Amino acid sequence: MTIENAEAFFAWDVLTWLFVAMALAIAIVLIDLFFFSGKSTTQTTSELSLEKRSGISKFFNFLIFLKFSRSESHSHRPKAVQWSIELFPVLLLVLVFRGFIFEPFRVPSNSMMPTLLTGDFILVNKFDYGLRLPIVNTKIIEYSKPERGDVIVFRYPNYGRQDGYSGTDFIKRVIALPGDIVSYSKDRLTVNGKVIGQSKIGGYRGVDSGKGMTGYRHVRELIDLANHDILLHPMGYSPEFTKTTVPEGHYFVMGDNRAHSSDSRVWGYVPEEYILGKAVGIWMHWDWNHNTMQFSRIGGFD
Repeated sequence: MTIENAEAFFAWDVLTWLFVAMALAIAIVLIDLFFFSGKSTTQTTSELSLEKRSGISKFFNFLIFLKFSRSESHSHRPKAVQWSIELFPVLLLVLVFRGFIFEPFRVPSNSMMPTLLTGDFILVNKFDYGLRLPIVNTKIIEYSKPERGDVIVFRYPNYGRQDGYSGTDFIKRVIALPGDIVSYSKDRLTVNGKVIGQSKIGGYRGVDSGKGMTGYRHVRELIDLANHDILLHPMGYSPEFTKTTVPEGHYFVMGDNRAHSSDSRVWGYVPEEYILGKAVGIWMHWDWNHNTMQFSRIGGFD
């Protein structure tokens, strides 16, 4: 499956609602400014000073603060206008941070064990692969591209148009790049004719929501420079797929918990346009199924 069959990228998420809230604030202020704010017959010293400011200065002040000057008083205006003016800079800051720099996500399942556990709250670097416009995710500046071994967050392509997965974000590991020939058989990964090495670590001991994985085979997979741990079923093999060539502009991804991951083996490739960013670290862990917090989880991961 490729991007031609994928569900549209747009979804109503946090960034979308932030943008709507900002647009509403701008509309409220402009409507009051042009239709309800009368012109005073006498001008204060601050208003006279305001008139002397350049048009560019006024424009940028309004763009950031919804006021033509930071010192401009708005206490005499309706409450809805006051709240809009006071909240707008905060909304703008959050939109810039989440849209262009880092965005937090929550890991909802065991599919990335042992690297990430259910309840891990992760930070995703939004600029590592390039600068993209929030909401539509259109790339305007490219710095680099995903590499084998990167853990990425992406909008699920939803090739099957499943209602329950519409607009859902997934997290998986990049296994193969555009043009790579990849296959997976008897829990051994082959990329471009090379069988990826493995080293045994031992039996895995799960905690909290991951207790069901206790006894699984804990293995180190040696892919390029991004060696990482994976879990393999102790009594059988994970889902397999025959040799395939990754199309241009797409990536082949898999979960580290190979026996319990819905990934490219099942539903196909990830379009580059659907990648939101690279997961870089854990900032909190709270397993809501067991009401447990693990401070030791905070930090980076392999």
